[in-house]
Amino acid sequence: MEIRTGQLNDQDYAALAEFRYALRQFQAFSDENASQMGLTPQQHQALLALRAAPADDATVGFVARRLFLKPHSATGLIDRLEKQALVTRHASGADRRRAQLRLTPHALDILAKLSNTHREEIRRLRPLLTSMLDRLD
Repeated sequence: MEIRTGQLNDQDYAALAEFRYALRQFQAFSDENASQMGLTPQQHQALLALRAAPADDATVGFVARRLFLKPHSATGLIDRLEKQALVTRHASGADRRRAQLRLTPHALDILAKLSNTHREEIRRLRPLLTSMLDRLD
């Protein structure tokens, strides 16, 4: 893909504004759905990151990197998820000082429901997002 440089015109600014608006709409959709399941948006993101992580990478540090958090903030987030019985900590086989995180069956159930809803919304938005991305070329 060639990166276009130079002056932007009114249509370029309109396309960028519409794209950012669509992203904010999806974020609001996501936040509302997480809230309906009893999660904060950040907790939802953490569960999703952990579910997608390779087993050896499911750590507080991984969550911190994926959510752009400082380690102590990620630790607090994981502590809250653990108190809600959504995450458990286990000593790593490779390094006993490092805790591996696992989602509980309840967390997996919540995440599956949220992820199905999100996938359907993304499928619904796909033509609109594709059109917007094409306008940015």
